[in-house]
Amino acid sequence: MATEKQRQKIISAFMAELATNRWQAIGLDRIADAAGLSLAQLRGAYADKAAIIADFAARIDQAVLDGHDPNMAGEPVKDRLFDVLMRRFDALAPHKVAIKGLVASVRRDPALALMLNRVAVGSQRWMLAAAGLDHSGLEGRIRAQALALAFAHVLETWIDDDAEGWPKTLAELDRVLARLDRLARVAEQLRGFLAPLKARVDDACARRRADAAPPPPADAPPPETTAASIH
Repeated sequence: MATEKQRQKIISAFMAELATNRWQAIGLDRIADAAGLSLAQLRGAYADKAAIIADFAARIDQAVLDGHDPNMAGEPVKDRLFDVLMRRFDALAPHKVAIKGLVASVRRDPALALMLNRVAVGSQRWMLAAAGLDHSGLEGRIRAQALALAFAHVLETWIDDDAEGWPKTLAELDRVLARLDRLARVAEQLRGFLAPLKARVDDACARRRADAAPPPPADAPPPETTAASIH
């Protein structure tokens, strides 16, 4: 069983490799060598590179959650999300060069993009939770996917934003979240408009299922008579 120290070495080594090499060119043996571990020790810690990056993302999640500000609870949704996602950029900052290399690798590898999207959606569920937003069920999944795409878009600005305070990143994140906020309001209005129609459709489907149900057998015993039924 791998130790926490070994896992940290592996993640650090992998991120250092990503800073100078494409994802596709980084072999497991190379990561093990860079971490000063054997392949067996690497395998004891992670199944593959995807598992390493998933653990890295989980640690970033944890850093964001550890910095949770309870005073933001009463702020508007957009402001809460802005605070959470900027804390995510703060947590990613020490690994900015590696993230830039990873983004370059994603542009050439659709399969890698799909894998990272799964990781990102999982992380953004936690970011929704940190912002006090619903993240459960199908709607939560849709929100997390939308937020993952929005964050990935702003990430493209952030990786090249070297000015103090990341002014371009701040502006782009504000613009993207404002757009998501408008879309959410439209979706809520549409949901309210369609609710009566959905209720009628559900009722019609229920009646159709009842009509299609097979009749009880002819020799079925009559239902048991009870005092309640007599009254």
